[in-house]
Amino acid sequence: MNTALAALERLREGNRRFVADIRNDEHTSAHTRRQQVADSQEPFAIILGCSDSRVPAEMVFDQGLGDLFVIRVAGNIVAPSQVGSVEFAAERFRTKLVVVLGHSQCGAILATLEELKRPSENQSRNLKSIVDRISPSVATLLETDLKHDHDALVHQSVRANIRASVNHLRHGSDLLENLIQNEGLLVVGAEYSLETGAVEFFDGIPAGA
Repeated sequence: MNTALAALERLREGNRRFVADIRNDEHTSAHTRRQQVADSQEPFAIILGCSDSRVPAEMVFDQGLGDLFVIRVAGNIVAPSQVGSVEFAAERFRTKLVVVLGHSQCGAILATLEELKRPSENQSRNLKSIVDRISPSVATLLETDLKHDHDALVHQSVRANIRASVNHLRHGSDLLENLIQNEGLLVVGAEYSLETGAVEFFDGIPAGA
């Protein structure tokens, strides 16, 4: 597994199995796989996803131990520690695909929209740091006709936040920019549907992929 597009197709195939409730027969037993990866790892994709308990990347993509390098944080935001984690995996393991995985009805998005509409007085500064990361990508949507359609507003806000995180990874790290330009690293955005289990890759996908 040494190309971004091959890794992307492997994720798509795994998600199709997940949606169809079909387990990959090629997965080895947990005991055997633990022994295989105890000394080293070669994750074929890096997933920066939301901490939501309903979106475990390994299950969503039907992958096993050692297959994915997963970073999870509320709202799939990109802060220095997340950038550093992606840099670590991309450089150390030569992993070619990075996926920012958001999801429908994201609680962090909902909280940010609520905060923008009705600012709270005693919000934890730690929670505020998450809201502040998300706010720039969704605040402008509240100035459009979407403010009259809650479901559409949330959907577009989720996507805008994913795109913002993808853009940050592509352009907020000299190391990642170099890997993108010279080593075939691909950074894409995707949304998981809580309702269907399907993942839609919608940002940064090469034509025909």
